[in-house]
Amino acid sequence: MKRAILTVAASTLLSLSPYSNACDQYGKTGFVAKNNLWIPASVKSNTGMTKAVFNKVLDRIERIYAPILKAKGKKLVIERKWSEGTVNAYAQRSGNAWKIAMFGGLARHETVTPDGFAMVACHELGHHIGGLPQKTSWFGGGSDWASNEGQSDYWGAMKCFRKYIETEDNIHIMKGIKVPQFATQKCQRSFSNAEDVAICQRTAMGGMSLAGLFGFLSKLTKPLAFKTPDPKKVTLTNHNHPASQCRLDTYFAGAICEKNHHADIDYKDEHKNLCARDEGFTIEARPLCWYKPSKT
Repeated sequence: MKRAILTVAASTLLSLSPYSNACDQYGKTGFVAKNNLWIPASVKSNTGMTKAVFNKVLDRIERIYAPILKAKGKKLVIERKWSEGTVNAYAQRSGNAWKIAMFGGLARHETVTPDGFAMVACHELGHHIGGLPQKTSWFGGGSDWASNEGQSDYWGAMKCFRKYIETEDNIHIMKGIKVPQFATQKCQRSFSNAEDVAICQRTAMGGMSLAGLFGFLSKLTKPLAFKTPDPKKVTLTNHNHPASQCRLDTYFAGAICEKNHHADIDYKDEHKNLCARDEGFTIEARPLCWYKPSKT
């Protein structure tokens, strides 16, 4: 069976290479942990994902973020691997080319909706521009270039996905989607404008789509839910993939954070323009199941 994600030979070789990968510290896993799933292009998605939708999603991501990266002197490269059955995605840098690799296998998974797929693309972009905290170098004493997994999820939901959907009629779109009452209540608490509430709901449900993928890969028997957050509290920030419920909590926190999604993050202050606990935010802030605040 084909491997589910591209790998590097060893971390030592990676350190000497002009190429540098994320999602994990060594570039050996992707959006999800390494797995052997392979969903060929012949399999029809039950969530509406087709090659045309796959490209439409990535076209919009590219229209939004290519100019943003160009202003930084970088080129956004989206590798569109529709025909490959890999159930994963990853980010990579090669000089000024900042890449995200998106696979058809992940897009065709039975739990992944078009919005969920867009959220994955946002996560991979988050590794490039999602801010602090960043993955620490495996040699210690410094940082790698990539925002860590939890931060990429949080930024992806709060900043990127909102930009991705903000020009659509989200009120109309959400009329056809059943949203858990708990999520709706929290969205209404954070936002007073009906369109903003709908954007919040849609973001939350994009995260729920991916929760289905996390649960499937982790072989969970209990469904993940917005109202049952992960109770774990880390003593040090976890830079690797958080547990499945913790990741859903992170997407939900990004959805209900009321901060302006057009306000830039700051690589010197990991709380700027994000919902932070020192400002009185709780479930809107990055979950403590992976994040240890640098200040309280």
